[in-house]
Amino acid sequence: MKIAIISPIAWRTPPRHYGPWERVVSLLAEGLVKEGIDVTLYATGDSLTSAKLRSVCKAPYEEDKELDAKVWESLHISQIMEQADEFDIIHNNYDFLPLTYSGLIKTPVITTIHGFSSPKIMPVYRKYNKKTHYVSISNADRHEDLDYIRTVYHGIDIEKFTLNKEQGNYLVYFGRIHKDKGTWEAIQVAKRAKMKLVIAGIIQDKSYYENNVEPYLNDDVCYIGSVGPEERNNVLGNAYALLHPIHFNEPFGLSIVESMACGTPVLAFNKGSMPEIIQDGMNGFIVSDVEEMAEKIKDVRNISREGCRKTVECKFTQEQMVKQYIEVYKEILKKL
Repeated sequence: MKIAIISPIAWRTPPRHYGPWERVVSLLAEGLVKEGIDVTLYATGDSLTSAKLRSVCKAPYEEDKELDAKVWESLHISQIMEQADEFDIIHNNYDFLPLTYSGLIKTPVITTIHGFSSPKIMPVYRKYNKKTHYVSISNADRHEDLDYIRTVYHGIDIEKFTLNKEQGNYLVYFGRIHKDKGTWEAIQVAKRAKMKLVIAGIIQDKSYYENNVEPYLNDDVCYIGSVGPEERNNVLGNAYALLHPIHFNEPFGLSIVESMACGTPVLAFNKGSMPEIIQDGMNGFIVSDVEEMAEKIKDVRNISREGCRKTVECKFTQEQMVKQYIEVYKEILKKL
């Protein structure tokens, strides 16, 4: 079986810091290679992989502002499509654009939909609904107009996350600094709970950061920027709880799984895929607002940190994700 995987080129695969799609693609590619599958990864030229790497873009366009994103996206996608005959399956992890080539090639295309960036992209997904194969990353993130071959949850390399059985003395917010992610709400929860808050993530909305985050920064509310894999393990693992007061229907939530892998419970607003990941009272709490989240902080002490990690071991590992995608590939090839 020869599989081509197309990754985004906004960030390196795997990312140095931020880049959730690229992180999942890297884990998938490495896992498939480990299973003996012939994998070619289409990503940035500086990507790190044990698969065969092909690239037209030497560096991520988010890290090199001299690059025009549209130009290099076009070159990136056209490269894999022009070489499509070399592969049994093309696995698209680059949103809707590669679909527009899928009618021009004979190689089956599977698209993992990592979330819908806008309702405006739906005409493309609808057009190719019966001609390609869609995988959702949660049952909550399925569009009623589309058909799906399966839901495959993201998996993490659990060995990169250390279980800390001791409860920490601070709260952590881990994600984009953006209204959708509820950074301001996390600060309000920490203030109500009278606990220190560590904020980690890229500033995606500078105005939001300047107006809703920066004014609150002090010894008790600390912004540490975007952190890499090693520091992520420490920041999450040493925390008392992860706060996830999101304002959008999040398709999955890697930071939640990563936090649980470290033994750290999660408190999240009831949006999107949260009920599929969080078992209320077992590995965290699903709440409706800032007040309820602050009130539940005291109950976190009753949650087993070993139980949090067990959730990940049972449902959200790299090995499980890879196994399910191999099953999907085989199912598609049987239909040919």
